[in-house]
Amino acid sequence: MIRKVLLWLGAAVLLGIAILAITISVRWDRRFQAPYPNLAASRDSAVIARGRYLAYGPAHCSDCHTAPADYASLETGSSPSLSGGLEFPIALGTIRVPNLTPDSATGIGRRSDGDITRMLRYGVRADGRAAIPFMEYHDLSDADLVAVLSFLRSQPPVRHAVPDHDLSLLGKAVMAFAIKPIGPSGTPPAESPPSSPTLERGAYLVTAVAACVGCHTQRSMVTGAYTGPRLAGGAPMEAADNAHTKLVPPDITANPGTGRADVWTEDEFVARFQAGVRIPGSPMPWQAFRRITDADVRAIYRYLRSIRGS
Repeated sequence: MIRKVLLWLGAAVLLGIAILAITISVRWDRRFQAPYPNLAASRDSAVIARGRYLAYGPAHCSDCHTAPADYASLETGSSPSLSGGLEFPIALGTIRVPNLTPDSATGIGRRSDGDITRMLRYGVRADGRAAIPFMEYHDLSDADLVAVLSFLRSQPPVRHAVPDHDLSLLGKAVMAFAIKPIGPSGTPPAESPPSSPTLERGAYLVTAVAACVGCHTQRSMVTGAYTGPRLAGGAPMEAADNAHTKLVPPDITANPGTGRADVWTEDEFVARFQAGVRIPGSPMPWQAFRRITDADVRAIYRYLRSIRGS
């Protein structure tokens, strides 16, 4: 009798596993609907320059989308093409960073303006699948979205084929049940606050451009959902040059005694951004943040100084 019960239990477990595996295989690459923003690339040199500043500065697109072979020149202050190829081997699988140059075969030359702006604003790929939530530019203003798009279109095309992500079974399960496109938190503004050291500009840079929350807030390593107080410190990360070293993104608010914005003066904060990398293997994109203008760094500091008890 016990043997029969065990056989039935074993059969039930196997059936459950088979059903789960089939469900994952059917759902992991599900498609989503999202609107195409009514925005188009510009050839205006000022718009392109603004997009370049964002891509190599506060939005730090260059930190991931520069080809590994070109990264050394990026760190010296050059602006190599964003031809992609960087790989992130994580539990979900191998995540590969795409080519953002306008090459018609391997880059964004094969994508419409709507494909690109929908991806950035709504997290939906050109094929309708949800993007891995590594980029959080959903609240960029229309003007800045156009600026980034215009700069990307203006680059010299680079023929560099980057394979798609190679997801593990866990990665496919997460895509099947947990990952959904992330859209803007409200109606994105038509224009961004002007570059000056104001709270409004700082709030925009921190929340919509520099994605500070992404690292400096505790979050689930499976779904990416936030689990801790906003900007009050993130989860330990492996150092880029040593997997055995863990670096913890600090509290950057003005929380008394623990927040960087509480213990640093404004001039110290600016000097820290200008100094670049100090801790070897730091995941902070210092090469990009060194390029942020003095006015924008001061705006970020003044906004962070306004956050307490979060």
